[in-house]
Amino acid sequence: QVQLVESGGGSVQAGGSLRLSCAASGLTFDVDAMGWFRQAPGKEREGVSCITWSVGSTVNADSVKGRFTISRDNAKRTVYLQMNNLKIEDTGVYYCAARYACYKGSAFNSWGQGTQVTVSS
Repeated sequence: QVQLVESGGGSVQAGGSLRLSCAASGLTFDVDAMGWFRQAPGKEREGVSCITWSVGSTVNADSVKGRFTISRDNAKRTVYLQMNNLKIEDTGVYYCAARYACYKGSAFNSWGQGTQVTVSS
């Protein structure tokens, strides 16, 4: 049984930082990627970052490049999202997702429950 447990959300002022964690268990070997997605009120869910377990290759959305860094700890089976210089538009519910690869269109295996990130002025 796959479980993804997110933590680290919260409230911060613009320009601040947060680090999200996603602890995974029960993944099979073919589920090689972990992604972070977010959904703002009234908007569609969008991809933020993705990383592969095998080689650590990453993909980041243009809106977060230079500010967010995704990383993983294979031994702990945990993925992190370090978010710096947060902007008000980064506000939303952040979800981690297990998927088979990081390319667009790759199938998803499972989703976490989400963690709220609120950035205020």
